[in-house]
Amino acid sequence: MDATHPSAPPVALCLGGMDPSGGAGLLRDALALAELGCQPMAVSLAETLQNGLGCSRIDAPAMDPVQRLETLAPHLAGRWGVKVGLCALEADTFRRLCATLRHLAPPVRIWDPILAPSAGVGLHDGGDLRRLAADLLPMGGWVVSPNRGEAAAFAGLPPEAIRAADPSALATPWLEAGAAAVWLKGGHAAGDVVQDLWITRDGTEALDAAPRLPGQRRGTGCLLSASWLGLRLRGRDDHAAAREAARRLRERWDHAFTPGGMGRPMFAPVSTYLGSASLESAAREAR
Repeated sequence: MDATHPSAPPVALCLGGMDPSGGAGLLRDALALAELGCQPMAVSLAETLQNGLGCSRIDAPAMDPVQRLETLAPHLAGRWGVKVGLCALEADTFRRLCATLRHLAPPVRIWDPILAPSAGVGLHDGGDLRRLAADLLPMGGWVVSPNRGEAAAFAGLPPEAIRAADPSALATPWLEAGAAAVWLKGGHAAGDVVQDLWITRDGTEALDAAPRLPGQRRGTGCLLSASWLGLRLRGRDDHAAAREAARRLRERWDHAFTPGGMGRPMFAPVSTYLGSASLESAAREAR
């Protein structure tokens, strides 16, 4: 089966951090994308010492990620897209990576800008994210999916402003940097209701509101952005993909688990709680 075959899966390229436990990062991306019938490919932009208890170290990868990306280039044709996540690259290497992406021209693009893993050591501040954006976003067509903390840092706002900040003040700096749309996630906002916002230069659209679920889960940002990429590659439009990604996350919330009984809960693979018939039905629905 070649790429022109009508049933060939789309390719979803993930550029991000390697969390060896699979709770977040490239492994979480790959699981989410495979469940949606996509062929995941991955290039590490950050290596971590990380488990369910937290992250203790983040380094740049030993092998040149640009060479790895160039090696994958023959596979990147037809229906394909890219997700960018955690990045520990030096500025010159990231600039080369962006130049290669610009040449490859992925049809679907999402950047999940990460300041730090949810527990443990940090990596970036707002200035770092602005420097990454200056190289990545001018190529055009990027959806950026920050939470409120990441958006506030990018905008130069103090941490105490996160919950009360005007969404337009959080989104405008991304748009001015070149983003096509900002998917502002609502989990860090105040209140018992979570509501994501889809913000472009044309205005703001409130996505589906839902009650705040109890507890925390690892890898929510990774799961949402990877699911959005997979759903877009399966034919959803931008807004529908965001809504469905959020719905899929909520449906999985109660199926989180702690491997070995240790650490913070992570999302379980769908196959562990859906029977084969349900899996086949879910796969058909995603297509």
